[in-house]
Amino acid sequence: MDAKRVEAKWQKKWEETGLYRFNKEDADNKLYCLEMFSYPSGAKLHVGHWYNYGPTDSWARFKRMQGYNVFHPMGFDAFGLPAENYAIKTGVHPQDSTFKNIETMERQLKAMGATFDWDYEIKTCMPDYYKWTQWIFLKLYEAGLAYRKEAPVNWCPSCNTVLANEQVVDGACERCHSIVERRNLTQWFFKITQYADELLNDLDKLDWPEKTKMMQRNWIGRSVGGEVTFALDGRKDGFTVFTTRADTLYGCTYVVLAPEHPLVDEITTPENRAAVEEYQKMCARMGEIDRLSTTREKTGVFTGAYAVNPINGRKVPIWVADYVLYSYGTGAVMAVPAHDERDFAFATKYDLPIERVIKSADGGEDALPFCEDGVLVNSDKRDGLTGAQAREAILNELKEQGKGGFKVNYRLRDWLVSRQRYWGAPIPMIHCEHCGTVPVPESELPVQLPYDVNFTPDGSSPLASHEGFMNTTCPKCGRPARRDPDTLDTFVCSSWYFLRYPNAHDGSEAFNKEWTNKLLPVDKYVGGAEHACMHLLYARFFTKALRDLGYLSFDEPFKSLVHQGIILGPDGMRMSKSRGNVISPDGFVEQYGSDVFRMYLMFGFAYTEGGPWNDNGIKSVARFLDRVERLVERAIALRGQKGRSDEEVEYVRHRTIQAVTNDTEKFQFNTAIARMMELVNALYKYEGEGNVDGTYLEAVVRDLMLMMAPFAPHFIEELWEKMGYPYSVFNQKWPEFDESKLTRSHVELALQINGKVRGRITLPSDATQEQAKAAALADEKIAAMLEGKEIKKVVVVPGRLVNIVAK
Repeated sequence: MDAKRVEAKWQKKWEETGLYRFNKEDADNKLYCLEMFSYPSGAKLHVGHWYNYGPTDSWARFKRMQGYNVFHPMGFDAFGLPAENYAIKTGVHPQDSTFKNIETMERQLKAMGATFDWDYEIKTCMPDYYKWTQWIFLKLYEAGLAYRKEAPVNWCPSCNTVLANEQVVDGACERCHSIVERRNLTQWFFKITQYADELLNDLDKLDWPEKTKMMQRNWIGRSVGGEVTFALDGRKDGFTVFTTRADTLYGCTYVVLAPEHPLVDEITTPENRAAVEEYQKMCARMGEIDRLSTTREKTGVFTGAYAVNPINGRKVPIWVADYVLYSYGTGAVMAVPAHDERDFAFATKYDLPIERVIKSADGGEDALPFCEDGVLVNSDKRDGLTGAQAREAILNELKEQGKGGFKVNYRLRDWLVSRQRYWGAPIPMIHCEHCGTVPVPESELPVQLPYDVNFTPDGSSPLASHEGFMNTTCPKCGRPARRDPDTLDTFVCSSWYFLRYPNAHDGSEAFNKEWTNKLLPVDKYVGGAEHACMHLLYARFFTKALRDLGYLSFDEPFKSLVHQGIILGPDGMRMSKSRGNVISPDGFVEQYGSDVFRMYLMFGFAYTEGGPWNDNGIKSVARFLDRVERLVERAIALRGQKGRSDEEVEYVRHRTIQAVTNDTEKFQFNTAIARMMELVNALYKYEGEGNVDGTYLEAVVRDLMLMMAPFAPHFIEELWEKMGYPYSVFNQKWPEFDESKLTRSHVELALQINGKVRGRITLPSDATQEQAKAAALADEKIAAMLEGKEIKKVVVVPGRLVNIVAK
């Protein structure tokens, strides 16, 4: 079959007839299938795109044939840093390169033959989309969920920009390798922490991979403990720490502040100032991920100041250490080296006191650090209490004294959303000398991103130097004012795009409440596991916030989630241009057609696992499709011929329908295709034995084509037409299996002598092991081979074989 001609023919017909257009009149029967949309930073689709979109499209086709009204949109996550970095490097404007790449990727996605309904396409860099991103920002601001404050950030002095934690590797910028600094900048945040408990608790009701749910649980990091306030020796003020082990408070021998903590500069004594300042500079050059590494040796410096332990009045030294972050918790920790591994290592290194206050419940003196729960010792009136009893007693006492109390803490921090870059949605806020920070009126949205901007980083936001953009009037007082020069993190755009698809071209509102509540949440969402703690968490936050604001009536954006595995390079490493191991799908699609390539991706890899690329199997998939085509031609040729049906074929037919249905539902495409291959083999055997019933052969081949249609859509559409069936195969009903046909009346057993197959016999499927043994020994061919030999034993594997061990 000429794949190029056939694919072009059917893509044209599908488009002309609107085969995959979503039927709005049947919304009650909807199934919303969605892949994470692509970022058009590269010029073409790569194998990873294909692996995400091709198999998921097959699943969507399968659900359509099961009777669902499938809503399957596509768009582009078009803002972001890669396009801007490319522009800086080449001089090509981000808008120009992005639109050019989108045009290429649209063409490739259509050539894939997917069921995307392009009537609902969105591009997040278009004003008709980011107008509503800005509107959501304003709604969050009105609700107190968006706010502005000064915060420490990673700053690359060479690129002149803020870096995300993930962009800092070993303290250096991943792009230019300059040493990164820590700076305080005024930033915009979303108050995601307000939803920490709900984000945590609602994970239990989601059909998501358990590993992903566990990653989010750990990222949110709920800790039940207490706050303890330490007074500063010689001063009236103090600081607070959070701890889950208040029972160890008597063993606190020092406390630690983050280098960025504002108290550090206030309390450091003159003789220690030079060392502390040098240490602060060193820490400013490190990324948060490096500082929190469990394998990296902890360092610190003494401030010369002391704090007072509120439970016993003991003075303890105040240290500064890199493993404490000002943006985590309170930016201060109490150190109990006898009962914490990190504190123990630090105290040992700097010769600080290590004092046991917990022993094991059985009374043993376990080696230090002893980090488990136990019984208190050396803890004054608390001696003998269990850890749980002591935690409650100590926190109650501190609460009564106004020095602490019970507290739930989270690892999750508020989401920093402002970026000092150009290619993003402008933040819709205005700064007025008289009125302060004022939101842009909704009637003036979108705040459009100007084209004529010098986007080469110079240490400030590129928009800040565009006077035409920056100069405006205050909506409150009408006096001259300045726009916010920052743009929004691109994750803001992707945190609600699934809500926009059903309303893609509605200029009057971001989404219609009634219509969105009917089509959402997404029934099946497919994308990479690397988004577990960013996009997937942010989308859940947006959904819950918009629900509370009255715009949605559901709690979660994605009911069911599937992560595709990663196709590695032939060398077993992740594909990258620098390694030279990137595989382009274009050559394979050109040579074999998109159906063969799609089927190979689905057959050659377990979908959720992926693996190293190896194209050896693609030819066998092409040969399989050739066999199916010949089978269809044979079914046409034998129409009307009378003959016998076949019990074995009937069994394989219904077992295949059952298995393919179950496996496709679970995204186990490789095993589904293997089952279809078994059916093809059974049909070839049946046809080769003669006396074929043409009507029966056609009926089984028809079922085979229906099952194969989602996996090789153009190929099967062509064969369906060749069979004379009505257009389209995708308007047909998915085949159903007959439970009664899943058992055989007879089974074929292999006959082995000393493990080698020497013959076969057919017996009733309910034959006993003794009957199978007797039949095997009575077989004339076997009996002749055993003549003169001593039979040692006979092993029967029911339904499969009889092995005769003889000498």
